[in-house]
Amino acid sequence: MRIPFFLSIFLIPICSILPGFSIFLVSGQCLNDQKDLLLKLNNSLKFDIASSTKLRHWNPSSDCCGWQGVSCSSEGRVTGLDLSDESISGGLDNSRSLFSLQYLQNLSLAYNKFNYSLIPSGLGKLTNLRRLNLSKAGFAGQIPIEISRLRRLVILDLSALSFPGDSTLKLENPKLKMLVQNFTELTELHLDGVNISEQGNEWCEALSSSVSNLTVLSMSNCNLLGPLNPSLLKLQSLSSIRLDNNNLSATIPDFFANFTNLTSLRLSSSGLFHTFPEKIFQVPALEVLDLSNNVRLGGSLPDFPQNGHLRTLVLSHTNFSGTLPHSIGNLSMLSRMDFSSCNFSGSIPTTMANLTQLLYLDMSLNNFSGPIPSFSKAKNLTQINLSHNDLTGQITSTHWQELKNLVNLDLRNNSLNGKVPASLFSHLSLQILLLSNNQFAGQLNLFSNISNVLHTLDLSSNNLRGTIPVSVFDLQGLKTLSLSSNNLNGSVQLNMIHQLTNLSSLDLSYNSFSIEYDRTGSPAPSFPNITTLKLASSKLKIFPDFLRNQSKLTFLDLSDNEIGGEIPNWIWKLPSLLLLNLSFNNFVSLERYSLNVSSLSVLDIRSNRLRGQLPDLPPFATYLDFSKNNFNSMIPSDIGDFLSYAYFFSLSSNKFKRSIPASICNATYLQVLDLSNNSFSGMIPECLVRMSKTLRVLNLGRNNLHGKISDTFPDNCVLQTLDLNGNQLVGQVPRSLENCTRLEVFNIGNNHIEDIFPCHLKNASVLRVLVLHSNKFNRSLGCLGRNATWPMLQILDVASNNFTGKLPIKCFRTWKAMWKSEDEAESELNHLRFKVLGFGNFYYQDAVTVTVKGLSMELVKILTLFTSIDVSCNNLEGPIPEAFGGLSTLYVLNLSHNALSGQIPKSLANLAQLESLDLSSNKLTGEIPMQLAENLIFLSALNLSFNQLMGPIPFIKQFGTFSESSYLGNEGLCGFPLKKNCSAGGTPPSAAPKSPEPRSYMPIGFDWQFILTGLGFGVGAALFVAPLMFWEKGRRWYNESTDKIILLTLTMIGLSYTGSKDGKLEADEDIEDDSIEDYDDEDETEDEEFRGRYCVFCSKLDISRKRVIHDPKCICRSSPLISSSSSTSSSSP
Repeated sequence: MRIPFFLSIFLIPICSILPGFSIFLVSGQCLNDQKDLLLKLNNSLKFDIASSTKLRHWNPSSDCCGWQGVSCSSEGRVTGLDLSDESISGGLDNSRSLFSLQYLQNLSLAYNKFNYSLIPSGLGKLTNLRRLNLSKAGFAGQIPIEISRLRRLVILDLSALSFPGDSTLKLENPKLKMLVQNFTELTELHLDGVNISEQGNEWCEALSSSVSNLTVLSMSNCNLLGPLNPSLLKLQSLSSIRLDNNNLSATIPDFFANFTNLTSLRLSSSGLFHTFPEKIFQVPALEVLDLSNNVRLGGSLPDFPQNGHLRTLVLSHTNFSGTLPHSIGNLSMLSRMDFSSCNFSGSIPTTMANLTQLLYLDMSLNNFSGPIPSFSKAKNLTQINLSHNDLTGQITSTHWQELKNLVNLDLRNNSLNGKVPASLFSHLSLQILLLSNNQFAGQLNLFSNISNVLHTLDLSSNNLRGTIPVSVFDLQGLKTLSLSSNNLNGSVQLNMIHQLTNLSSLDLSYNSFSIEYDRTGSPAPSFPNITTLKLASSKLKIFPDFLRNQSKLTFLDLSDNEIGGEIPNWIWKLPSLLLLNLSFNNFVSLERYSLNVSSLSVLDIRSNRLRGQLPDLPPFATYLDFSKNNFNSMIPSDIGDFLSYAYFFSLSSNKFKRSIPASICNATYLQVLDLSNNSFSGMIPECLVRMSKTLRVLNLGRNNLHGKISDTFPDNCVLQTLDLNGNQLVGQVPRSLENCTRLEVFNIGNNHIEDIFPCHLKNASVLRVLVLHSNKFNRSLGCLGRNATWPMLQILDVASNNFTGKLPIKCFRTWKAMWKSEDEAESELNHLRFKVLGFGNFYYQDAVTVTVKGLSMELVKILTLFTSIDVSCNNLEGPIPEAFGGLSTLYVLNLSHNALSGQIPKSLANLAQLESLDLSSNKLTGEIPMQLAENLIFLSALNLSFNQLMGPIPFIKQFGTFSESSYLGNEGLCGFPLKKNCSAGGTPPSAAPKSPEPRSYMPIGFDWQFILTGLGFGVGAALFVAPLMFWEKGRRWYNESTDKIILLTLTMIGLSYTGSKDGKLEADEDIEDDSIEDYDDEDETEDEEFRGRYCVFCSKLDISRKRVIHDPKCICRSSPLISSSSSTSSSSP
């Protein structure tokens, strides 16, 4: 059908105005040459016919202008070709017909698979192109210079997907400047993923001098460098800037606020730092701002004006801080708000209720506090993540009931309390509910209107109590259920989980209930297909045999239960099982010793009662822990052949014997090897020492190993823990150990090593624990020289050696970890541990034995806060340096059994954290400083015995809790708790200086006043005593009166008195205790202390107060001395 002539004349001006409209207003016949070119192109291209939506439908018998992806002009010439997402593979070298389509204005080959072929230079012939889109088409290599000939380009998109190690597009020759120099009409430039690698001044100048009409600049992931040059200001038409995933390493200049047309600014992951200019937030047209993943970029939010246009505000993983302004509620168009992993604090403004367009809210991992405001006006909100803050208060159903589209609610790791609203379980759209690690309390009430869409429910680590409501098992949509670490009680029938037909992950660990399983209650096929089951510490007594049919089971944790008997052999045959934790149970044997059919990666069966031989090991295991059992055989000689993939292997605390097989060195990936506390003998295999180029932890302590330690530690040694304690090793500390510069724990105590102090380890700058206890080390203690040695050292134990000389205070000063303030130490609080795998919570906990209060105590988790020095039982001499008072974080100090002299430094009072102080068996003199008693308020163990101290004991505060044994062997000390009193001046009588005898230069005479006074007292006493001696009736009356007075007085204060009758003790009140003999020799000077026979809380007077009533069940004892009890609190933090 032909178009009438007059109508064609009418349409000519319209077609000239709307050239794109001409596609539909054509004669219906494309030119034959154009059609031929398209058919040749079709034949030359390789594409997947099944995936094609365009090329496969090009019919030679139809009009080519009607083909999918083809656009034509009114004259029938091809002006547009869209072959995007056609699964085209190979290259375009054989597609020269494409470059003959001279009238092409729009060409798109995006989203294809050109297999890293070069962009054909023939594209430069298409000089009429206005739009060229080769994005993510699989091209690689240098962008050809011929592209720069396309002077009429308005939109150029060469963006590529770039992955580490993959070939990608690049601009090296020509560079960016040569590529864009002719693009005077260009408005959009997309070069994302193209490797440009130019300095900031270079690429900024290239753009500003050539593409002044640019509105869209997208150059993410181009290896661009900074700084951002002010020449960019010439591009005043810019509305969208995307420079994310570069290495700008620059500050954001203020001039970005001068781009008045700017609507989108994306600068994530670009190495930005310093403070972000606040006025950029206030650019009137700005709709999208993404600064995420610039951890050094800081700043705060400004006051936002009314009716702001911001729709997306992403500041996640930056250092933005401060409080949120109330004006944030003015961003009425905001739909996406992501402030996760910043340093914001304060309360969440209630004005956020005005953000009615909000769809996505993430404010996790900040320091927000206070209650959660209402978001009920944001009707379209789908995700709320406020986890990992310090939010408080209750959550009520009114916060969530109107959020009809809410899908994900994450409030984990806060301080929220109150009850969990039952209405959340019936929410019509909620799919994920995460409330773990809060303070929710009370019972989980029964709830009706059960949701069928809720698939993830995590209420773990709260204070929930009561029983689990049966309605939980009616949540038919549940896939993940975690109620672990609460106070839930009662009993739970494991068989009930068969009602949750979609359940894949269940965690009921660490509650107060008991889990019961009825083997006959539910048939095994009725249980859901579970992938993760965690029932740790649940009083489970039976191994759930329904698991034998769980072919998808991946993680199984039944640790810390009461399961005994044999570990069933079918557990090793589960095809998907990767992690099995049966530790802390009562298993005694394995039904089958061969585990080599298992797919296990992690196996933990420590702390059981397994005995016999070590079973064959799973061939692909990475973590194996058999420690704390009763295995009592030899290690198989080929053990290393079964550890090909192992990172962690522990056999500690068993009864393995004989030598360590050398094949264990075949475990080339091994990072932790713990064979401690067994009965291994022989020498340490030399290959184990050489393995320290990959081995991080080697613990062979508490065995019977002998011989020398091989001096073959490699140059690239990565050992962090070396524990050889408690063996029979001889020789010296290997000099090659200095290669282990990452060493944190070195324990060679309780051996027969004969060497000097190991100063050759000074390169181990992260050394924290050094134990040389009970060896034959000699000469001076410490290292000479100015270089700092072990600034992180926190535990030093060199006791029971032969060190001589003075305490090396200059060396101690280099141990900075002991000189930190309390706040500094607590800010770095952690345990000494080694993370075994890069995922999960698999750690090796370092342990060390310290001596506190005369007892050996093993610290299984060594806090980085704990510091200790033990140099006891050596031959050190000289004074205790005053500078010791600077060791401010010290917890234990033992200088006993040396030859130290001088006074106790007053500066030791600065050791405010000290819990144990032992200075016994030295030659210390002088008084005990009062400052020690006043300041050492955490001291729980003190020993100053067997010195030459003198003066009064400061019996105050913690010093008032120590017994006599803390001060024995100091003849000059006096005062409680010693039996020796001090004189009025504070000096003990035995130590009081004797006054010189007066010279007899006066004639002998009499003091009549003294004589007459004594005579008067004598006569008076005779007049009173004589009648009692010779007048029997008067004597009886006197005795009875005296008894009544004493009886009345002592009984009123809770004491019982047994009087005498006719000069004899009453036989029926024989309550004398043998212990009275312990006090017969007490110092007679203590005449003010009552020594009569009495009972405490044993006797009382009758109602007439004339007769004593004695409780026959009460044990009377002699008058004891007042004594103190020493504190028994542990010194471990």
